[in-house]
Amino acid sequence: MSASREDPDRILLGNLLRKMREQHGLSRDDLGAAIGHTGSTIANIETGYRAPTPDQARALDRVFKQPGTFEDLEKRLHGLPFSSGFRPFPPYEAEATVMRMFENLLIPGLFQEADYARAILATHPDATPELIEERLQGRLDRQRVLVKENPPRLWVLLDAGVLYREIGSRKVMASQLRRLVHLAQQPNITIQILTAKAHSGLNGAFVTAEIPGRHVGYMETIVDGMTVEEPGLIGTLEVRFDTLRTEALKGTESLALMERVADEYEQGDELA
Repeated sequence: MSASREDPDRILLGNLLRKMREQHGLSRDDLGAAIGHTGSTIANIETGYRAPTPDQARALDRVFKQPGTFEDLEKRLHGLPFSSGFRPFPPYEAEATVMRMFENLLIPGLFQEADYARAILATHPDATPELIEERLQGRLDRQRVLVKENPPRLWVLLDAGVLYREIGSRKVMASQLRRLVHLAQQPNITIQILTAKAHSGLNGAFVTAEIPGRHVGYMETIVDGMTVEEPGLIGTLEVRFDTLRTEALKGTESLALMERVADEYEQGDELA
């Protein structure tokens, strides 16, 4: 089952649509025709495969004579800037005392500047200018955890390819890496770079968060991602992190590498 079909808000909307359709004695094809679409469109919404568009939500309200019902639910779906898999994690992130992050492809979201994040969000298949800005704001809001009183202790491992993957432009990358350097100089943040071409983290990024009384994790996937709380799985992630850390450059060496790559972006040099 896809991550989108497990989204509780899509399930709620889909179940309500199915019940109202059946109460009115309509088939999926009947309802699809009534709003100018196909029965397949209705099936996709009812099963949580996709959310209705604003126009479709208004049309459903018109058919069922329920002003604002589906329109409000559709706004809620698009008003949530995080995917269903990640949505449970930010509250833990905000409460964490210690976090361990590994990223093999991108600068972690907590560290991303607006232009860097915007360039990434624009690549999503469903991206619209409005949705990009909505998701961007959600990502930037999460970064308050870095400046709150008693921020968490952050241990961060980055594959070196993250530094060389040009996102947005050279100017964007130079600014982003300068921010990374600044963060690495904070007393509660350690950033280390893995320069090995092959290592045990190539399969995906993850993060673990220590909160009072428990540990929680999040793993990236190509579809959505997954928040995990099962102790055995969290333990596996933490062992993987420690294993990767033994292969990383020291903090001072990592800082020097980040500064050098930032210089190369600024000067227009060929990246080493």
